[in-house]
Amino acid sequence: MQTHSPASLSSAAARTRLVMARPSALDLYTLACGAFLVCAPWLFGFARTAGRIDSEIVGVAVMALSMAGLAAFADWEEWLKVALGVWLIAAPWLLGFVHTSAMHVSIAIGIVVTFLSLLELWLAHDPDFAGQGAAKSEIS
Repeated sequence: MQTHSPASLSSAAARTRLVMARPSALDLYTLACGAFLVCAPWLFGFARTAGRIDSEIVGVAVMALSMAGLAAFADWEEWLKVALGVWLIAAPWLLGFVHTSAMHVSIAIGIVVTFLSLLELWLAHDPDFAGQGAAKSEIS
């Protein structure tokens, strides 16, 4: 087992807080994905009501979570966006709008939201990424 000294744990926590404190461009991208989902029924003329309602509700939820992430990063909001992204991928089969334009939009945006949210979680907890600014200041 690996043991950590209290100093290394506090510096790791400080680096994590540093990453969590700054606004992320990835939240802006997921915010744009949410806005696209809200507008998609009108842009692509979704024929099925289930696809339209799902797109609008999930789009608003993704936008709200992205704005929460811009205000203050938290793991829970990223994990909720991952869940929404997975839902968007599965929704065409679960709600019955397979082989429609709503299906293609739902799957594509679901993949993008899931990827961006997992990437943001990975970057927030990656010690190499989190420590770039802090490590340079410690060396000096």
